Amino acid sequence: MRHSRMLASLCAVVLAVTGALVAGTPATAGQRCISAPSEYRAAWQARQVRCVAPTLFGTTHGRGDSNLYPAGFAYAWAGSSTNLEAYLKLRQRYGDEPAKVGVGILSYVGYPGLDTWPYPTDLAVYTLPRGVHAKVPTFAQWFRLVDLGIPRTALRDLERSYDRLTRGEDVVDAFEHVTGCRRDALLGGEWPSADIGCDADFLDALAAAGPSPYEGAQSTQCFANFDERYAGPRNASALRAVLYQCQDAGFLNTGVGIGYNTYAHPLVCAPAAAQSVRQRYTGHEFVLPNTTLDQLPAAVDIPLEIGEPGQRPYLHEGYC
Repeated sequence: MRHSRMLASLCAVVLAVTGALVAGTPATAGQRCISAPSEYRAAWQARQVRCVAPTLFGTTHGRGDSNLYPAGFAYAWAGSSTNLEAYLKLRQRYGDEPAKVGVGILSYVGYPGLDTWPYPTDLAVYTLPRGVHAKVPTFAQWFRLVDLGIPRTALRDLERSYDRLTRGEDVVDAFEHVTGCRRDALLGGEWPSADIGCDADFLDALAAAGPSPYEGAQSTQCFANFDERYAGPRNASALRAVLYQCQDAGFLNTGVGIGYNTYAHPLVCAPAAAQSVRQRYTGHEFVLPNTTLDQLPAAVDIPLEIGEPGQRPYLHEGYC
């Protein structure tokens, strides 16, 4: 019950903040919401801001990839129609500075390390196959999707740690509280290790899980490795580790299906340091079965321009 109240509170925050930021998206008289990927691409090219139907989803992926997400992942992360509306707003506002649009989208999604991100990235906009449903990626949902033999008390402890989000702290603080990994080191690009304070249960769980899908493994095998090899206590730290390693739930993940980043929100005209925690939350996110783009009923790929690594002062100074 307590977790449900936290989720409702955060969703209210997102609806209030992002709703104001994406003002102008409701359908006007005689205009319906975008419901097809091809319509979305046309609006993008015309720099139009329009409402987007909830049947459309968006996922950023490496240019040239055939899958929504790297092929080893069982689940792909997806942005909601709220996100897609925000991207149209970015395109309209910063279309003459296309790197701000591309990097702004990556920030909105929740990418870390954007100061130096060098990889060409596209935005896939698509509809889901019949019978496929997007899931809100709460910690409880992952607990149901993946059976890891972790007691429910560990889930409750993890959720309780993330209750800190309603007290003015952010998700990186919550991650540090659960795992011991120091906030400043994570934001500085360091990998989890004992050197940055990560606790033994977290590191042992990472080691037991083995390579991540980014290293060519399969997330199903990663989860199985953890289940078979991890001999430590199956607590909140271990649960957070296996989600981090096997399904890309990084230290910016909120655990309640809402995006977040510590960079300046691209639709708030203020430096990152002047923006509140609430202003840094973004849109709703989902997870769905990973698939190839050609297996989707309808999809378009929109190339994102990201400019030169190291030339993105707006991430800290603000976009406008």
